[in-house]
Amino acid sequence: MARLPVSVMTRVRTGLLVLSFAILIAVGIAGPSAAKPPLGPRGWAPGTLDWQLSPTSVSVLLYIAFIAGGVGVILALLNPPTRLWGWALPVGLGVLALLTGPFGSADHVNYAAYGRIAAQGGDPYVESPIGWHGGLDPVTASVQPPWQHTPSIYGPFATMLQAISSFVGGQNLRVTVWIWQVFIVLAWLGCRWVLLRLAPARRGRIDLLWTFNPLVFGILVLGAHVDLIAGFFVVAAILAARRSPWLAGAFVGAAFSTKVTYGVVGLALAWAWWQVDRRKIGARGTWILPGRLWSLLGGALLVIVPCYVVAGPHVLHQLGAAGGSFSYASPWSLPIRLLRVIGLPEWLVTTIVFVLAAAAMVLLAMGLWAVIRHYGLADRIPDPLTRYAVVMTFVLSTAFAFLAPYTLPWYDATTWLLLPLLMSFVWDPVFVVRAVIMALAYAPGRASGLDQSTANWTLGFRENVAPYLGWVIVAAFGWLGWRSISSRSDPSPSSPPSPGRIRP
Repeated sequence: MARLPVSVMTRVRTGLLVLSFAILIAVGIAGPSAAKPPLGPRGWAPGTLDWQLSPTSVSVLLYIAFIAGGVGVILALLNPPTRLWGWALPVGLGVLALLTGPFGSADHVNYAAYGRIAAQGGDPYVESPIGWHGGLDPVTASVQPPWQHTPSIYGPFATMLQAISSFVGGQNLRVTVWIWQVFIVLAWLGCRWVLLRLAPARRGRIDLLWTFNPLVFGILVLGAHVDLIAGFFVVAAILAARRSPWLAGAFVGAAFSTKVTYGVVGLALAWAWWQVDRRKIGARGTWILPGRLWSLLGGALLVIVPCYVVAGPHVLHQLGAAGGSFSYASPWSLPIRLLRVIGLPEWLVTTIVFVLAAAAMVLLAMGLWAVIRHYGLADRIPDPLTRYAVVMTFVLSTAFAFLAPYTLPWYDATTWLLLPLLMSFVWDPVFVVRAVIMALAYAPGRASGLDQSTANWTLGFRENVAPYLGWVIVAAFGWLGWRSISSRSDPSPSSPPSPGRIRP
């Protein structure tokens, strides 16, 4: 079968990516829809076009955008572009994002409500949005089911940023959300800046998989999710670790205080320092590793302690309440539904799935680590500390995003941040395919206002297709990991080992 000429592939790839970005921005500029909750009067923030999309129309458009974007990224992986971009186009995309209203979920309305409660002196970890001021507050009353009765589950640093948005926006929901979007766009651009500092030679791959990836842009940036801000602190911590454990710890504390799952970068950094310094421990009576760990911990506590003290004693309450939740697109929704059908009590279902999920995450993380080690995917990261930290953060975050009972498309933020730092590999298109599957599973993004045919189509994919495909992808990664573990990873005598090769 003849291959398409490179010039044709380039034009097709570019056309698909432009189409994807154009549709995503158009959906964001359009009026309220099944993908985009209403935000009320615009105040001095950008408004929307007088263009109403039906549930079916917006679902079809988002399907086209995410599929076209996924195919475009895969074509770019097969034939990487050679042009290196400066900052003009990313900043331009950021400006366009600020002309849209967030879509894909109603999470940004929840953020505004929690910030409103905090800004007015309430406790967002106790107060429910619908109960604040008797349900008459113009911001908190806009929260939609099923979150109207749910206090905040986000960290106190995120609540602080939400409160700042509320201070500026006041009673105007649209302005409050727009200020939050400014934080999101700055975090997205900041992530690019940090990635380029971490791996300046990987600029093309960074822009391919992060900056100009419609899946990242559509889900994280145009969705205005807090995970993007937490992801910025993750990569900032890895960058800072080369110079200052205290500063790295402060970023770890900010990541943890934004969303607790992103605190995993602290474990990764501690492990990375142990790997780099373990031969120096005890040399000349100096215990280098414990000193660095104390500095890392101290820097983290300098952020965590004041954040959590100010937030109050209820800040972690909702995390326990959310522990038994599951999302329909998660691979675990299949065994959960089966266990419920056979009549097991809910506490036992939760326990069984939690134990199985934890074990599966550990196995998947080990498999991902084995693949990276066996194929030397991190060999081009010259600094050993950065290399170990990137790999450990990547495998732990990816295993969690793939196999958590409650997982959503934007939980993959750290995976997409760190994947560009690894060498190109056969699994890159699989990551893209999974991102497309998760994006389609949560398009249009809200279950309210759907007609029956659209609900059957979109929710049917979420509940009955995505979980099976999720297991197929996990199995593919597991097979790669098993092959890497079972094969002898030592290079042949004719191929001397790379000095950067990760060793256990």
